[in-house]
Formats: sequence, structure tokens, C-alpha cells
Amino acid sequence: MKKTIKYLWLLLGLSCLGLAFLGVILPLLPTVPFLLLAAFFFAKSSEKLHTWLINHQLFGTMISDWHDRGAINKRAKYFATLSVLLVLGISVFLALKPLILTIQIILLSLVMLFIWTRPNE
Repeated sequence: MKKTIKYLWLLLGLSCLGLAFLGVILPLLPTVPFLLLAAFFFAKSSEKLHTWLINHQLFGTMISDWHDRGAINKRAKYFATLSVLLVLGISVFLALKPLILTIQIILLSLVMLFIWTRPNE
């Protein structure tokens, strides 16, 4: 049973890592939350993968910034803002219903407020 749970943690960690990689290239798919989850799951399942992720040249910095200070890198903030604007632009271009656009604008504004009120690295 213990081994089964360990494999479940590993599967969840790998899934979150995959989503984090996708988040690097896809707008609005967050990267850092999935990295944080992957680090958590790897800590419970694979010391080797946990160490690799924490020491990763790109992702390790994001994890330690968040873990140590609740900080988000300024470059990541700009990229997130660009992604949000891109999604809103696509929504306007597709002529989504005003109610949907209003909901999007409210939710994405709250996301941007959260991101930009976090300390920089």
C-alpha cells in the first residue's frame, strides 16, 4: 500500500511538471503553481526528481523565489500580463458574449492584481 501511494505521488508530480512545461508556452496556463505542486509531490515520492527540480536552472529559481519570499520574477509578471492581454484580445476578436467578456475581465483583473502585488524576486 505504501508503495502504491508513493507511485501516486510520483504520477501527480510528473503530471504537474508536464503542465508546468506546457504553461511556459501556452497563455493562461500557469507555470509556477504546477511547479510548486510538482516539488511537493516529488518530495513525497522521489528525492532524485525533487533535487533535480529544486536545482533546475530555470524552474528552481521560480520555486525558491516563491518559497522564500512569496515573490514572482518581474519577467514572469510581464509574460503573464502579455498572456492575459492576448487571451482578452482573442475573446474580443471572437466576439464572445458581453457577459462572458465581463466575467473574463473581472477574473483576469483579479489574477493580475494578485500577480502584481507579489514582491519581485
